Amino acid sequence: MRLLRATVAGLLALPLLACTSGSDEPSAGRAPSASPSTGEGNRTESPDASAPNGSTDSTGQSDEALPAVTSPVSLPALMRKRFTGGRVTTLRETGSTDAYRRWEISYPSGDATITGVLLRPRGKGPFPGLVFAHGHIDPSIYVTGQGLRREQDRMARDGYVVLHTDYRGHAGSSGSGEDETRLGYTRDTINAALAMKRLPYVDPDRTALLGRSMGGGVILDVLVAQPGLVDAAVLFSSVSSEFLDNLNRWTVPERPDVAQRMFDRYGSPDEAPEFYAGLSPRTYFDRVTEPVLLHHGTSDDSCPLPWARATQRALTAAGADSRLRVYDGEEHEFGPQWDLAMRRTVRFLARNLGPA
Repeated sequence: MRLLRATVAGLLALPLLACTSGSDEPSAGRAPSASPSTGEGNRTESPDASAPNGSTDSTGQSDEALPAVTSPVSLPALMRKRFTGGRVTTLRETGSTDAYRRWEISYPSGDATITGVLLRPRGKGPFPGLVFAHGHIDPSIYVTGQGLRREQDRMARDGYVVLHTDYRGHAGSSGSGEDETRLGYTRDTINAALAMKRLPYVDPDRTALLGRSMGGGVILDVLVAQPGLVDAAVLFSSVSSEFLDNLNRWTVPERPDVAQRMFDRYGSPDEAPEFYAGLSPRTYFDRVTEPVLLHHGTSDDSCPLPWARATQRALTAAGADSRLRVYDGEEHEFGPQWDLAMRRTVRFLARNLGPA
């Protein structure tokens, strides 16, 4: 196991924030309020990028050794945050099967309360844990746990605890549902991983991330912002690791008013190249410490295959352990070769986390 885990484990040992239910289930609780929480959620992150120099990130690097912060809205700013996570709270049990129990849950993320679903294999455990990051679904129609339901069922049946985060502004989560930068969703995913590690039936030394489409970009953000948080990552049909590729592919043509507000506030890409580089995980791939598996189809007309090839090449050039699996004729959502991709995912996770 990597040396980085020692630092993360130290964070997990904080007694005030590490409380979980004494039973085998998440703690029971009420549905989250529609407004941001002001209790435990506020204690999951500190300080922000405006904090004095001298603090360290999860790798033990001092602020001076980290990439420079040119904007508080950036990955380097997120690298300076201290994440301590919070408690998973059960809202209701629904959709359980003979292979696993399934709950709708919530957990704190900064000043927001985030909803999601949690699947726990039947048995004693401890089990390896997976955090799922879903792709873009309009928040106005999104329902809790949407986007990766096939994968939830498959991985829980294969012996993994799965925590699928809804992100802020989605389903019952508080906060804004539109996040062009993905930094809010990145924070929610980091806090999901920390909350999952506190569950008594999860082995905190065997955890990973899995994301599809936009969620793949969120996971890449997590890997560069908090290296050592997990032990492996899997990306399906991911967006580009270059922020401007995604901005020009979707935001500019489909939401030009949103793009213009961003340009008015931060400058255009020509005027402020450092700002947009600061939102691109590819800029910081030298910080990736976990093995990464990418799945991508040749017929993906949403996130083109050259994006995945460029991401994999950049990861390898930066020294990261990465592999791209290409599926001839497969489209964005995966169909005929989905089972093959999942079997490869299970083998990859078994190699890096140990068998479930």
